[in-house]
Amino acid sequence: MTAPSPGVATQLRLTLRSPQLWILIAFAVLLASGAQLIGPLVIPIGIASVTLLPMIWGLVAGAVVSGQRVKAFPVDLQHAATTLMGIGVLVLAVRLSFEIGPQLPLVVKAGPALLLQELGHMLGTIALALPLAVLLKMGPATIGATFSIDRETSFAMVSERYGADSPQYRGVLSMYVFGTVFGALLVSLIASVTSSLGIFDPRALAMGAGVGSGSMMAAAAAAVVANHPELSQQVLALAATSNLITSVLGLYVGVWVALPLAERFYRVLTRGRDDALARRIPAAALAGAEFGGSDIGPADVPAATPPAPSTTQIKVQKLIGKSPVSLPLWTSLTVVLGVGVVLSIVATKAFSWTILVGYGVIAVIVLAALGLSRLTRGRVPAIVTVMTVGILSTSPFSPVGRWVLEMAHAVDFLSITTFVLTFAGLSLGKDLPMLRSIGWKILPVGFVAITASFVLSVLVAELVLRTTG
Repeated sequence: MTAPSPGVATQLRLTLRSPQLWILIAFAVLLASGAQLIGPLVIPIGIASVTLLPMIWGLVAGAVVSGQRVKAFPVDLQHAATTLMGIGVLVLAVRLSFEIGPQLPLVVKAGPALLLQELGHMLGTIALALPLAVLLKMGPATIGATFSIDRETSFAMVSERYGADSPQYRGVLSMYVFGTVFGALLVSLIASVTSSLGIFDPRALAMGAGVGSGSMMAAAAAAVVANHPELSQQVLALAATSNLITSVLGLYVGVWVALPLAERFYRVLTRGRDDALARRIPAAALAGAEFGGSDIGPADVPAATPPAPSTTQIKVQKLIGKSPVSLPLWTSLTVVLGVGVVLSIVATKAFSWTILVGYGVIAVIVLAALGLSRLTRGRVPAIVTVMTVGILSTSPFSPVGRWVLEMAHAVDFLSITTFVLTFAGLSLGKDLPMLRSIGWKILPVGFVAITASFVLSVLVAELVLRTTG
């Protein structure tokens, strides 16, 4: 066998026969199961409360294990955790799409105010939170943190475009944690204040509540109902429909409009100073996972690199280059599904064959969607094909929709989020310096992002309602 050339990095290939991979699996199962058993913790704060869900415990526990200095957690396993998290995000996206499919007719029938309020959610974060993040010098993490309020599907959008080891991805993670911990409390206070002003139509306020997060939507809608109890049913119906539309349209708008727009706006505001880091790095979604023996899209730095790279370019190549760990797709998917089954059993406190069938259905959709994405040569991101196939498979006109839903309901949604974020935590040790550079800055940026998303959406809905009567 030919020895590798000096200076050429070789990949460590992990399979189910690799003892190192089983160490990572054991940590993921133990930490995620422990987080699931702890359950949610509700902390009352005045008129509202903060709910810490198991996903937060999993993320924190994983970060402690990977970031501690007593006995260093192998960097190779941290990279493997990144790859498994990428597959886990696709599994999470499929499960999320099952909730959207049955409600597809509501999106079709929605009025112009419900459809156009999505502009407020998109423009609010980019127009206001992004400049603040640039002012605070958050770096390229700005793009991931401010192109939306960063819920579950945002992980896949950003990891596919920039890679799961990129600063943009860490921006998404920081904003996700902020939204999970403070989002419901913050949006309920904002909705309560704006509703009490008496200047907005309650219907517009209800539409603004659909920010794309179930907990935030519920908190905002409850605040609006408290001020307008006579319209409670209408407010809740509009808020739920708006949230559904944001979940459906937000995926396509995020991939093809919001994320490219945030990237371009960031480059304009920074005058190209971080151009090397902010530019698009194609198909880094699965960070070394393989499909049919070849990587799903190259994660290599574009070939147009100057002969004598600068220090910054070298750092960029190290940051976004090919993962030093390779996991075949079948291995990654098997591990993720296995951990998911265990977590579903822990969450429901019972074993059911339906759980296995449900995860089998999810696996088929993930593989089919990845195949479709590959047929387009990466022009259609995997997250788009995954969500689209999942939505269509459970839509009212799907011949297998009812059966798929029955199987899917056995798969606990929150448990998937828990193990995905546990893998995220186990991958964080190598990226702690990058996260420290964001630090406290995510607090004001997150506050502005969520506030702007709600308020601008309300303004758009109010304008359309007044225009259309």
